Amino acid sequence: MSDTAAAAASDNPSDLAARIAGLFVYPVKSCAGVRMEQALLLDTGLEFDRAWMVVDGHGNFLTQRELPRMALIRPQLKTFEMILRAPGMLALHIALDQVEAPARVTIWNEAVAAFDMGPIAAQWFTDFLEIPARLVRFDPDHPRVSNLDETGGIEALNQFSDGYPLLVISEASLEQFNAKLTAQGFAAVGMERFRPNIVLGDAPGELPLSPHDEDRLDLIQITTAQGPVRLKPVKPCPRCPIPNIDPATALSSHEVGDLLQGYRQDARLGGAVTFGMNAIVLAGIDHLLRVGQRAGASYRFD
Repeated sequence: MSDTAAAAASDNPSDLAARIAGLFVYPVKSCAGVRMEQALLLDTGLEFDRAWMVVDGHGNFLTQRELPRMALIRPQLKTFEMILRAPGMLALHIALDQVEAPARVTIWNEAVAAFDMGPIAAQWFTDFLEIPARLVRFDPDHPRVSNLDETGGIEALNQFSDGYPLLVISEASLEQFNAKLTAQGFAAVGMERFRPNIVLGDAPGELPLSPHDEDRLDLIQITTAQGPVRLKPVKPCPRCPIPNIDPATALSSHEVGDLLQGYRQDARLGGAVTFGMNAIVLAGIDHLLRVGQRAGASYRFD
């Protein structure tokens, strides 16, 4: 760990009390997430998060932005395998400890080392998405580092995420959003729309969280059986059109994006619409996060 990270990790957050209300892993980038009761924290984020990715025939990454049907691909993590299911398809079984040929793929114009997962997986994705597609797995021997300018020089690793190992959102933020949405006559939406890894909720006996408290935090410390986990929010998460896609149907409608545009333009990102905070791991690698664990946090003053 760098001197900067060590100094940050020594802080004792006490401004805000919370608990882990939800944990989500997205094994295949841009496919459905998996709600977890517990998840192992690695230097790249939660175990198996964005470990796999779908690419086109040229090795370019594919997402719900172009292919909303990816929302209907639902992974299930078992002890030794990942099982993928989608409407009209037989289940696809992917061994967790096997890969095939080395590959070179592109994500956001960045060339990334990977492993191709073979012709059976390729045919499954090609058949469901109706375009030439292949499944690849991240190669951990070639680390992918988050933007050092945003992390303050800390070398934060991630796999196939858009740029950071973790996304943190509070239940209070979603509750405020849904209050605004239902006031306009639309149905409330689930947290799945915003694809967080860690959801913060109110801690019993403590003051409730305010909407978007996560925007204002400098350090989050979570109490685990193995010791403290320390996370640092580093950048607001700019939102693309994916929250407009209903994860249950893959149908897109405009009300979510329109509402975000109305009250979540963020001056920190030049007016981009944001919801949630990207975070990096300062301490607690190989610790087990569980729903219900207590968290403390300190506010950022800048």
